[in-house]
Amino acid sequence: MLFFAAIFAIPYYGLKMLLTGKYRRSLGPKLGLNPSFFLAGNPRIWVHAVSVGEVTAAAPIIRELYALIPNACIVLSTSTETGRQMANKLATGASVMYYPLDIPCVVKKALAYVRPDVFVPVETEVWPNFIRLCRKRGTRVVMVNGRLSPRSFSRYRLTGFFWKGVFGLLDKVGMISEVDGERIGRLGVEHSRITVMGNAKYDGFAAAASPEGQRETAARLGMAPGAEIFVAGSTHEGEETVIIDVYRRFLEDRPDLKLIIVPRHVERAAAVAELIRRTGFPDFVRMSQINAGRRREGERIVLVDVIGELFKIYSLATVVFCGGSLVKKGGQNILEAAAWGKVVFHGPYMDDFRDEAMLLRKAGAGITVHNGEELYSGMVALLNNPALLHEKGEAGRRAIAAARGAAARYAGLVRQTLSS
Repeated sequence: MLFFAAIFAIPYYGLKMLLTGKYRRSLGPKLGLNPSFFLAGNPRIWVHAVSVGEVTAAAPIIRELYALIPNACIVLSTSTETGRQMANKLATGASVMYYPLDIPCVVKKALAYVRPDVFVPVETEVWPNFIRLCRKRGTRVVMVNGRLSPRSFSRYRLTGFFWKGVFGLLDKVGMISEVDGERIGRLGVEHSRITVMGNAKYDGFAAAASPEGQRETAARLGMAPGAEIFVAGSTHEGEETVIIDVYRRFLEDRPDLKLIIVPRHVERAAAVAELIRRTGFPDFVRMSQINAGRRREGERIVLVDVIGELFKIYSLATVVFCGGSLVKKGGQNILEAAAWGKVVFHGPYMDDFRDEAMLLRKAGAGITVHNGEELYSGMVALLNNPALLHEKGEAGRRAIAAARGAAARYAGLVRQTLSS
């Protein structure tokens, strides 16, 4: 079974590298080229966060682990190059490396190098060979910030006969919500091993929303205090056209309004740039140009074509649209904007972020729209009532602050497992 699960990995990553250019820098380490850092300290805790979103959840948990176990050696692995960059920024103190491909000989080499006492996958990132080999060598496995979207749950259930044995190997499972806990129980985890602990991303976002970060970002983009800015974050194909149409309508009454577009995948930046030109907005600037030293000289649109900027970009927003939600992509994380006290508009397709959407909807800071007309009219209504816009945004920020504490609970679960 280990070999069968592994034979698809090399063709998959090879095709991805050939077609998209992804993984070229990370393929060597993923195939077993060990990192150069020296590991010291005990116990050894290996945390795995796939990409940027998972790293955001992992970072506050790592901070809490260091607070509980100051002498711990913590290794944080990621699967993507963007995740690696974010890990280097957020995971202070941890040694950062790439996660190995799920091939037995590669996994064995990585485990022999790190020698973890406990492996901590973030958000239901489970690879069968890795988990089985962890258990074979006596490494405990504790899942944290676990979540199972309806799509993920359905995929796992299709091959439930296989995954039941894998999930059954987990020592402890900390899940975000009761629904997530019920789903992973149906996939093979004993009820006694499941604990619902909340979302660690609340801790990360609430702590990171600082006035200093906002001022630095505004200065870098040349945005004056009080400027009206429409931020469209994590957009997918099919959404940018709607955003630009809405922005064009805004300019009829608000000619000074600025637009910042942040595509979910930076490799789409060229296509989005062409769309901006084709729709009559040649005066735009790329974030990569600004970071290279170019000053924004009155361009109305900023296209963010680099990673790691979205959270701070949201701090500048007057109104926000969060993408992956007008098209069937399951939504994106709306907490990033709400942590800055921003009202967040999003589409109806929020299956992967249902709890976050419910939290903000109850606070009045999350608004569902179904098309460009609803987005325009909803935003105009709030722009014309600044006091209400501020009130709703602050209610969302308070809701996130009140939900903090999950990171400490997950760190406690890891320490408890190490002690048992």
